[in-house]
Amino acid sequence: MKQSIKKAAVIGSGVMGSGIAAHLANVGIPTILLDIVPNKLTSEEEQKGLTLSDKAIRNKFTNTAVQKLLKQKPAPLTSKSNLALIEAGNLEDDIAKIADCDWVIEVIVENLEIKKQLFEKVDAHRKPGSIISSNTSGISIEAMAEGRSEDFKKNFLGTHFFNPPRYLKLLEVIPTKDTSHEVVSFIKTFGEDVLGKGIVLAKDTPNFIANRIGTYGLLVTVNEMLEGGYSVGEVDSVTGPAIGRPKSATFRTLDVVGLDTFIHVANNVYEKVEGKEQEVFRIPDFMNKMKEKGWLGSKSGQGFFLKKGKEILELNPETLEYDARKKLKTPALEMSKQAKGYSNKMKALVYADDRAGNLIWSILAPVLSYSAELLGEIADDIVAIDQAMKWGFGWDHGPFETWDAIGLEESVLKMKEDGIAVPKWVDEMLANGHRSFYQKDGGTTLFYDNGTYKALEVNPKVVHLKTLKETKGVIKKNSGASLIDLGDDVALLEFQSPNNAIGLDIIQMVNYALEEVDKNYKGLVVGNQGKNFCVGANLAMILMEAQDDNYFEIEMVVKHFQQAMMNIKYSSKPVVAAPFGMTLGGGTEICLPTSQLQASSETYMGLVEVGVGLIPGGGGNKELYMKHLSSMPQGLEFDLQKVANKVFEQIATAKVSTSAAEARDLHLLNNKDQISFNGDHLIHDAKQAVTSLYDAGYTAPVRRKVPVVGETGYATLMLGAHNMQYSGFISEHDLKIAKKLAYVIAGGNVPFGTEVDEQYLLDLEREAFLSLVGEAKSQQRMQHMLVKGKPLRN
Repeated sequence: MKQSIKKAAVIGSGVMGSGIAAHLANVGIPTILLDIVPNKLTSEEEQKGLTLSDKAIRNKFTNTAVQKLLKQKPAPLTSKSNLALIEAGNLEDDIAKIADCDWVIEVIVENLEIKKQLFEKVDAHRKPGSIISSNTSGISIEAMAEGRSEDFKKNFLGTHFFNPPRYLKLLEVIPTKDTSHEVVSFIKTFGEDVLGKGIVLAKDTPNFIANRIGTYGLLVTVNEMLEGGYSVGEVDSVTGPAIGRPKSATFRTLDVVGLDTFIHVANNVYEKVEGKEQEVFRIPDFMNKMKEKGWLGSKSGQGFFLKKGKEILELNPETLEYDARKKLKTPALEMSKQAKGYSNKMKALVYADDRAGNLIWSILAPVLSYSAELLGEIADDIVAIDQAMKWGFGWDHGPFETWDAIGLEESVLKMKEDGIAVPKWVDEMLANGHRSFYQKDGGTTLFYDNGTYKALEVNPKVVHLKTLKETKGVIKKNSGASLIDLGDDVALLEFQSPNNAIGLDIIQMVNYALEEVDKNYKGLVVGNQGKNFCVGANLAMILMEAQDDNYFEIEMVVKHFQQAMMNIKYSSKPVVAAPFGMTLGGGTEICLPTSQLQASSETYMGLVEVGVGLIPGGGGNKELYMKHLSSMPQGLEFDLQKVANKVFEQIATAKVSTSAAEARDLHLLNNKDQISFNGDHLIHDAKQAVTSLYDAGYTAPVRRKVPVVGETGYATLMLGAHNMQYSGFISEHDLKIAKKLAYVIAGGNVPFGTEVDEQYLLDLEREAFLSLVGEAKSQQRMQHMLVKGKPLRN
């Protein structure tokens, strides 16, 4: 029977359980959330006359958890409307409902006996063939399944999500000896394609892969800080982006995770290992004292760091008092910053004999050795370990990739000099002339595995543009963008300017790409694999030209930008944009006129130009207004003024979506646009969308006139803006921007309901944009954004 997940149940409504339920709802799966029934009333509940038999009390834990989903930050739900897919219940009244579920996930207290009792109930009520899994991180998956039916055991496995489930990519899948291969294969595919996860197969060992190595690495760092006399702030200043790790580095990460959670995870391993390994997992005394004091990190208001006013203080582990935060500054750090490429940056650090170099080497070398020592015990190959650390802990490079980057031979020699044990298999590998864990063979990545190199298995939905360019070359490129052959007669336009900011070079490549596609391809994908899709127009260029009074130059660029967007809209071949991450201002303006959007679920999209004293200048006002109009019911009368009001408010408040689902709520996406939950599949999905449109006989849209609200509508829009100024919400300059925006949205001095041409609206927009560029206060806002990275209110 072909497996599918049409309905799920999550048992346990804590932060993790409710987060998993939210993520299932995000991908459209109806989910029942179950928890225990309270055994006593609060005094407040007694005063209300409630009893333990009332449904509101019996479902109290799950009802509370569901409501918390709306307030949590970062938001577990991609859209508040997804909450409707989560049904709250309890384990006494509603356990029979799991008979309708295709997947039941256990996320209860970490106690083997309690879990076994729960699984006995689950086994009695589940339907045959349904998948059952545990989200444990510390209890044996095999032990949980003892005594269960054969069908339960065959369909049972560990599925260890990372918190928060919406945002962290890693999903560790842990089969038992009885789990069927079909179930493992299904969960792997479902996890990648539907849940958008990076799947790693792990062994049934304490903390599995990522938490085992990650916790070890964090404790090695803590111990090195104490022994080497470093401060908390000094450690964090070098263990973040400087070595390819998240900005939260070491101690900020511990504050975010919560010290109580971290100690629990570390103790999981401490209780199950011995000797030198166990000593590393022993929690230092000062951390236990912090836990006793309730200094758990972000959730308790203080931990390794404490915010006092605008100042951030760091904990002194000896005195348990807070001091001014310190940073390490050494020659090695400076050399590393100047070096090109990850390998050179890391070599400049790890082999340097100064305080930064010594610290990095002392915390990195043991982790590399430990990762190699655990191969075979926690995972079958080095790829699983590398991927787990990248997807679970946000490392740019896994342990074995890092080892390659610093030079395997050179580092092994230094490890031996320093008395750091190197696993026998690594010595044998070097003795046999193998100098790296990974190799490239054309466009194929090979990894070292038990004496030989094997090709890395890659999901065909994962497209690497860098590899594609290396193997197939580039059709055409300039300083801002490249046109690439994606294969199957589809081309891709990739932005490559700093922050993918739009300038004349990108605009020129848009036009070239459309001409080339018109002649030789089925369609075009606009996408890239940078940090963000596009953060807008080249603000520095606009400001520089404005300060030189070169308005003719600015007008020319804006005109070209508007025309390029119209060329996209009326292209004879389908154009699909693939936005992700920050898609702001001009980035949104490029998306709006395309034939279709294939957006990553994590797309933060909006027209934000008012933040720099401007309004959208590349057709964004017109296109957003037309998107809103197209969402109106066909053939029925609607209130045109309400549409104009909504668009005006959205642009005037620089509203940015917190997900692609919310972008749809804001009409930045419409019903034909699609969402990819796996960011690694985004380019593939966009390419499929182009092919589908082409195969369905795509024709360019017919140019139509646009109804506007005109003079009376403009007056209505300005009434709202004036009220906001009188209430002190907006400044005088904000009001000036609002006037310009209202005039463009309203369509100028024409009667209500007049139908105007798109070019007319573009001309109004360009005129308003140019007049605002010339304003001193707008230029101050642009300057402030470029220097400080945040808006100025003036």
